[in-house]
Amino acid sequence: MSKPLSRLLRREQFAFLARDRSAWGEHLDRVRTFLGEGLQAADPSRPVLILGAGSGLEIPWALAPPATTGWDADPWSRLWTAWRHHRWAPWVFEDLTGGLAGLEATTRRAVMEPWSRRHRDRDTAARRLAGLLPSLQPDPASLRTWIRAQQPGTILVANVMGQFGMVASRLVENAFGAPPWDPDPDRSDPLAEALEAWTARAIRAFLKVLCETGADLWLVHDWAVVFSGGKVDLGPWDEAWFRQLVSEGPPMEASDALAGLDVPGLLAGSGHHVIRRERWFWPVATGQRHLVEALMARRPD
Repeated sequence: MSKPLSRLLRREQFAFLARDRSAWGEHLDRVRTFLGEGLQAADPSRPVLILGAGSGLEIPWALAPPATTGWDADPWSRLWTAWRHHRWAPWVFEDLTGGLAGLEATTRRAVMEPWSRRHRDRDTAARRLAGLLPSLQPDPASLRTWIRAQQPGTILVANVMGQFGMVASRLVENAFGAPPWDPDPDRSDPLAEALEAWTARAIRAFLKVLCETGADLWLVHDWAVVFSGGKVDLGPWDEAWFRQLVSEGPPMEASDALAGLDVPGLLAGSGHHVIRRERWFWPVATGQRHLVEALMARRPD
């Protein structure tokens, strides 16, 4: 990874850990319980892989079999996990999308004229980047290579997939020096749309690699980010997450963290049967809730 990308991931982790966690109790209990079940159900004779292992805040490492490897691109993640759980686990420091380095390089080419080293004006750079992004095809080659070599029996995906788009947005903003998005929400934004399409390709490629293995899959991910100054609850289960949202008071806004993709449908289309699904709210900050989904999928025997 490049130094700017490494610094970005480190800053994002520090910013996350610095948040007020007083309202996170229910979320942490539920995610630890779910991932703990996955670790306990794992075949101890086969490797276990935890993707997005992070600082260990959501991972009950005490339940992990001995042959469990953590994976997180944040260069501090292994140290945080060792401090929190007193376990120096094997670790892989790689980008799970396989595309952030290419996105970073392409963004810098759009922002700066290579022959003069002068920065283009924001609108010109944004149009140029929007035109270049469709050519980028994220490929998680490092993850594919590791899985083929190690043949894990269980893979846990710990709330990382919904972060692909957020990290990509931060990377673009850093290269521009300020958010380049159109401030008018009623106008179309070609750059935002192109980056969302890149995020969708990254998630598809990531899930494709997971589904190439016969491993049991335990996935936790942010499906949506909901902003509201009033009360928001989850109504009766609905396949479409946005139809579950029940709001009282001021209007709410919700964004799809998974770029409009149907994750259970993609898993099913690759031969995995979804065995369990559940959703809950994670109150990340005042007026900001993340709709979290947990699901377990496996190939039929």
